[in-house]
Amino acid sequence: MSTAAGSSTARAGLLLALAGSIAFSGKAIIVKLAYRHGVDAVTLIMYRMLFALPLFLGLSWWATYRSAKPVIPLTRRDWLGILGLGCSGYYAASMLDFWGLQYISASLERLILYLNPTLVLVLGWLLYRRPIRARQYGAMALSYGGMLLVFGHELSFEGRATLIGGGLVFASAISYALYLVYSGELVKRLGSLRLVGLATSVACLLCVLQFLLLKPLSAAIVAPEVIWLSLLNALACTAAPVLMVMMAIERIGSGLTAQVGMVGPLSTIAMGVWLLGEPLDGWVLAGTALVLAGVLWVTRAKP
Repeated sequence: MSTAAGSSTARAGLLLALAGSIAFSGKAIIVKLAYRHGVDAVTLIMYRMLFALPLFLGLSWWATYRSAKPVIPLTRRDWLGILGLGCSGYYAASMLDFWGLQYISASLERLILYLNPTLVLVLGWLLYRRPIRARQYGAMALSYGGMLLVFGHELSFEGRATLIGGGLVFASAISYALYLVYSGELVKRLGSLRLVGLATSVACLLCVLQFLLLKPLSAAIVAPEVIWLSLLNALACTAAPVLMVMMAIERIGSGLTAQVGMVGPLSTIAMGVWLLGEPLDGWVLAGTALVLAGVLWVTRAKP
């Protein structure tokens, strides 16, 4: 590859990683905007997943039948793994996240979710006895210190609501970390795109089934703004970022993609101030800086 071609590929990868991170971070903003129209979490996530389902089914089909690699038939064990990962990594994580956003700001939600790399380290130690190095302990202390700074500041204003929302979003982060820890073997066998497509399709069906079991059909009648916001969430903040991040990883690697992705909390804060009227002060900025520094330290640590 020539220098010019390599530079162009790297530039495209950086732009894709940046766009994917910003698009992902917009999810919390859209959810908060939808809640202003009187919708509940069960109905809102049903619409998001209903609109996203055809996209993820298409992704699964493309990854299975358009891939250059031979198609690996799915065994019963594969299906059980996909079902389990779909439940923990996407269904439970998404549902807990949507519930949590009813109580806390979009900025705090994004900071809690960005603790994910540290949770993967802790789960690796608990489940597989993988050692945690001193450098990683320092990185985790930075990240959790930053999150607690913003959490404590919001707690002083919202009280019990912050405790409930923060707990729900933290449980969401744990659920997704479990998905990452347990998905290793299936990723190697099926490939990341195929696994994401299948697992998210399972989660979409579970969210729709949950609505049908818990709500009357009349609950599906919501404000038109909720429909459009859910469609935007499914397209711009769910399916599109998955593809953009995968394309970025192909061009610049997972490490650099993850580092570029740290713009996510900053973009959430900016959009929260602009679109939701959330406060911007030194507490939020200081906490965000500590969380990002800790995550950067963890992701750059040698395995």
